[in-house]
Amino acid sequence: METLTVGSYTLTWLRGGVTHLDGGAMFGVVPKPLWSKKYPVNDKNQIELRTDPILIQGNGKTMLIEAGIGNNRFTEKQKRIYGITEESYVEKDLQKLGLTTADIDAVLMTHMHFDHASGLVKWQNGQEVPAYENAVIYVSETEWEEMKNPNIRSKSTYWEQNWKAVQQHVQTYSEKLEPAPGVVLTKTGGHSKGMSIVTIEQSDEMVIHMADNMGTHAHQNVLWVMAYDDYPLDSIALKQKYMNLGYTRQAWFTFYHDYKYRAIQYDREGNIQTSVTKQYS
Repeated sequence: METLTVGSYTLTWLRGGVTHLDGGAMFGVVPKPLWSKKYPVNDKNQIELRTDPILIQGNGKTMLIEAGIGNNRFTEKQKRIYGITEESYVEKDLQKLGLTTADIDAVLMTHMHFDHASGLVKWQNGQEVPAYENAVIYVSETEWEEMKNPNIRSKSTYWEQNWKAVQQHVQTYSEKLEPAPGVVLTKTGGHSKGMSIVTIEQSDEMVIHMADNMGTHAHQNVLWVMAYDDYPLDSIALKQKYMNLGYTRQAWFTFYHDYKYRAIQYDREGNIQTSVTKQYS
């Protein structure tokens, strides 16, 4: 498991599952000859997208960013459609760290699309129950309302099975929330109306987790946004703001989906200075 230490926090990437989605959709209007130079693509025009939660430990808190895709949450047809080749190993990875699901205090959800939220629920004795029995699930109130009442477009990604069993564990916020010292959820919109990013600040160190507003390292260009984005112009403006901030602060940008990079620290010109890469067995 790959780790990154920032101040008093340790970040550890857990294996939450692997999907393969259409590369064209992931890069929107960017032509394939351009994006395929930066991110590998298979013969079905799909790109590998991991769904790996980030464990945050420090200041007396044990939290997750995102929840992975879980286990036995998809039909065989859905597995084919979404190119799922691996389901969650989060519980096994927690065990390796001497933890269980009961030790998770909070799950910080940037948004509630199925590839982020399916792992919030698990099967137990034939019933759907919270996967993290003691955790508070933090999500913006805008995102939570759309999760429960999706529109004609968003109903394909906001699924009832991913919220009904955990609704008593959910706490919403309007614009900003600090669940632990220096760890902040900020509602930004962009990828979805209620989308949030996560920042961690410790002295002069900073982490920026933009989630699907910068889904992979290949989305570094502020104009490269997904066709899945509900508000692409907002995504672009958000990236301009936080990429500039990150370059100036030489912050770590962390990833949930990237096949290769866990985190990247850029210099002031936007060149990769330091990185944490996925270690394959």
